[in-house]
Amino acid sequence: MKNNGKKASITVFLALILSLLLSLICTSIQSVRMASSRMQILNSMDIGLYSLFGQYDRKLLEDYELLALDGSMGGGRLNLAEICNNLESYMKPVLSQNGRKLKLKQSGLTGYSLLTDHNGEVFYQQIVQYMRDTLGSQGVQLLLNRMSERERKTQEADKNANTAESGDTVENYDSAMDKAAQESKNAQEIPKGEFSTGQGNNSVVQPPSAVKNPITVIKRIMKMGVLELVLPPGKGISGKEINTGTLLSGREQQKGMDMPDGTTAENSYTASILFQQYLLDHLGNYTDPSTCGLAYQMEYIYGGRDNDMDNLKSVAAKLLFIREGVNFACLMADTGKRAQAEALATAIAAGFLVPPAAVVIETALILCWAFAESVLDVRELFAGGRIPLVKTSDQWQISLVNLSELMSGLDTFRRSDDSGMSYEDYLQVLILTVPKGKKVLRSMDMIENSIRSQGRPHFCLDSCIVALEAFADVNAENRKDFQVIRQYAYE
Repeated sequence: MKNNGKKASITVFLALILSLLLSLICTSIQSVRMASSRMQILNSMDIGLYSLFGQYDRKLLEDYELLALDGSMGGGRLNLAEICNNLESYMKPVLSQNGRKLKLKQSGLTGYSLLTDHNGEVFYQQIVQYMRDTLGSQGVQLLLNRMSERERKTQEADKNANTAESGDTVENYDSAMDKAAQESKNAQEIPKGEFSTGQGNNSVVQPPSAVKNPITVIKRIMKMGVLELVLPPGKGISGKEINTGTLLSGREQQKGMDMPDGTTAENSYTASILFQQYLLDHLGNYTDPSTCGLAYQMEYIYGGRDNDMDNLKSVAAKLLFIREGVNFACLMADTGKRAQAEALATAIAAGFLVPPAAVVIETALILCWAFAESVLDVRELFAGGRIPLVKTSDQWQISLVNLSELMSGLDTFRRSDDSGMSYEDYLQVLILTVPKGKKVLRSMDMIENSIRSQGRPHFCLDSCIVALEAFADVNAENRKDFQVIRQYAYE
């Protein structure tokens, strides 16, 4: 009886142990199944996001090296519901694998970032990163060295031009001459009407015919349209216009939904130079016009007007202004040319019988000479030639004695210099002066306008998604609900 009792107690003990083991095994199996289900759900979300972002806008990538998903699905405005449906369509086949009973209950977006968010900072940084990857550290440094030197010299030229303009020497030439004549003790009366141009009290006085006074000729030329002066013959001007009210800068922009990792503004000098180099590589300009949208897209970034002609005019006027500053400084530093100007000014003053006016005439001559040289410089740039930022005496194109023949020799005096800067080089320096916000917004305008002109009239950059955070609620085996949240971003 005792043995039977022992056997019975052992049997009960083993049964209890076995039931615990079976319970543990079943729990483990169930836990593994749930873990496996969770992993399958995560995989479905990852594959869904990868597949969704695999539908990147091909035109943006091929033409502009930008990675973004058209969140409007071709409709122009963000369609978040369609994005969620698209995501679910990629998740469901993965959830149904391995015979698992995984049911997608709902999904949604908890955050998304648009290409235009933070005043275009997302757009800007993606471009800067692309340029860094493309050029490499050595290429970036070479670009920085080249652009910083050009910018420094251009700023000096701009300052010189402003200094020259502030004197208004050419504009006040007539009144200064009258004043000098009145103050001269030896001034003699000039026969009425002999030297008048019919401008009333501010008549332009000409010296005797033996001495040519180019100032009056240059003054008339200064009043001509800038494009008439600087554009080479035989090449037309684009007449394209855009409706800026429909572009990004003229409409209310769509905004993204904040994500955990925000965007920090990039304001370094290196980034600005890389961004500008990208613009030059991907947008059209006068010497290499775009066939889509505005022809002179780089000029739009500088001028911001709604038509090619006005944008080109603003660039031409600024180039002429800068070249005047450079050339004026070169003349002031060139003792040989200063001596020529002084000799001619003395001769003209003697012809006027007003020797005290020689100083005024000399300064006016130097400014007229700088202007004439600048017209030839800018004309050469628009013709595709190169002009040094700072010239030597040997690189000068027009002599003082030929100033009066400027208009008849526009294309004969001109000459290029292979070591100089091209129109595109000067254009880059000009665009450096445009504030970052305007520069980024206008560049997005041009990309948007270009893509629209290629058969996608509803395309909007502020519908382009670059990062997404999504969630999904999934029921596993009719036992447990899982919620997963995943992020994906183009990097």
